[in-house]
Amino acid sequence: MNKRTLYSVIAALILLGVYSYEYFLNEEKQAEIVKDGKHVKNNTNEYFLPTSTTGQIVHHEGYSLSYSESHEQAEWVAYELKKSHLSNANFKRPYFEIDKAVKTGAADWRNYKKSGYDRGHLCPAGDRRYSQFAHDETFLTSNISPQDHQFNAGIWNSLEQKTRYWASKYDGVFVVTGGVLKGNMKTIGDEHVSVPNQFYKVLIDNNTGKTKMIAFLLPHKDSNKPLYEFVVSVDTIEKLTGIDFFSELDDAIENELEASSRYKDWSF
Repeated sequence: MNKRTLYSVIAALILLGVYSYEYFLNEEKQAEIVKDGKHVKNNTNEYFLPTSTTGQIVHHEGYSLSYSESHEQAEWVAYELKKSHLSNANFKRPYFEIDKAVKTGAADWRNYKKSGYDRGHLCPAGDRRYSQFAHDETFLTSNISPQDHQFNAGIWNSLEQKTRYWASKYDGVFVVTGGVLKGNMKTIGDEHVSVPNQFYKVLIDNNTGKTKMIAFLLPHKDSNKPLYEFVVSVDTIEKLTGIDFFSELDDAIENELEASSRYKDWSF
């Protein structure tokens, strides 16, 4: 072997070593991110979290979620919306980023390009304007679901605004939101992200001395109907999704509230 060949081999080995080391560091960093995502960041989230049908719960600072790999989105996103969280701050909208805390790999935002669907937030950026970090965290791809624009900007937006109204009026509510990932759904993108036919939002108020719940089930299309026409029992959402909500409540209270679809305790 001549010197030129020897030097080429040595250079190749050094280059291979550098790439291998960087790969090892990246894998180690990714494992640490996934591990961190398994830890509850806020104690308020832990008590009211629903069950996961997928076994993959991820905790961020401002919300927690249960990721469905087969549908490439969260089956639910849950968070507490306190009155103190409400703000008119107008942060610059960041780019969407893949959620690295999802062990199985969250969907790429490119699945939504030219799909005809919005990247619909489950935990709205508008609910997390109390800090730049909390706001930007809502732009992780694990927190979005394909939504028709008229639905997203229409009745769904109205429900999000009403939720903020209740958070202010009742000094905070706990929110669980998701698409119903059941039945025959179309998909978008190379990763086949499911497009839910229905979306739900479940709220519980445990701050005003009397625990109360309300649940909404909305067909994935815009509507001019009043929001109260979409009120259903929490039991209805549980049967549709297989998710158990608020299981930490006393059974008698849980059973009574989850069976009810009345909304007179909520100010419309």
